[in-house]
Amino acid sequence: MIIKKDEIIIYTDGSSLGNPGPGGWGSVLLSPGKKVIELGGREKESTNNRMEMTAGIMALKEIEKRKIKAKIIKIHTDSSYLLNGITMWVHAWVKNNWKTKAEEDVLNKDLWENLYKVSANLSHKYEIEWVKVVGHSGVHLNERCDAIATSFSANNTTILFTGNLKDYEKLFGKIKDEKSKVVVKNKSKKKNTSEAYSYVSEVAGKVFADKTWDICEKRVKGKSGAKYKKVFSKEEEQDLIAEWTLKSLF
Repeated sequence: MIIKKDEIIIYTDGSSLGNPGPGGWGSVLLSPGKKVIELGGREKESTNNRMEMTAGIMALKEIEKRKIKAKIIKIHTDSSYLLNGITMWVHAWVKNNWKTKAEEDVLNKDLWENLYKVSANLSHKYEIEWVKVVGHSGVHLNERCDAIATSFSANNTTILFTGNLKDYEKLFGKIKDEKSKVVVKNKSKKKNTSEAYSYVSEVAGKVFADKTWDICEKRVKGKSGAKYKKVFSKEEEQDLIAEWTLKSLF
């Protein structure tokens, strides 16, 4: 894998058994000096979204602590909730004192405040770029983060690696250049004809997921402003629910 001398590459992932339930998170950092640092941890009771956020926070705090010399931080996540929150919705939350338009505390306010703070501090020294990847699609370091997060959530013994890239690749296989694995959101407009996993809808600001079209149709039919979308996997369902839920807060 080619690591540019002015870039820090980060991959993150989170997991929870039960959602809420036992949670785990994992991060992999690659520094310009070809050093690899794995991070991970566990919480007895958490959610998948909180673990996704924790993975990003802890990775950025590790850079802050180590004062790694670089110009750019590229942080990769398969979570639309995390990516959309930190790149778009967080600015409105800060302006509104971490309240929604209904004057309620933003969900996971403690972690959003933490992530915003560490990102703001690092932005004085680095350009931070968030990159969306597709989970469970063979992206090497995303799969490794998933394995770390899943292992911690299951409370299994997990050995985290710290060392050089050459030794890391001996243990976990050759890592392809990350540019070939970056996924551009909405890149393909080709219609998916596979069997639906569920139907996600939004009616009057509330987001629903129905297993059949009949139920979804009854929910949205005749409702002004209602929208719906067919999704083809649990991950796509969770991402869309998170995205529409966030949008409904403003």
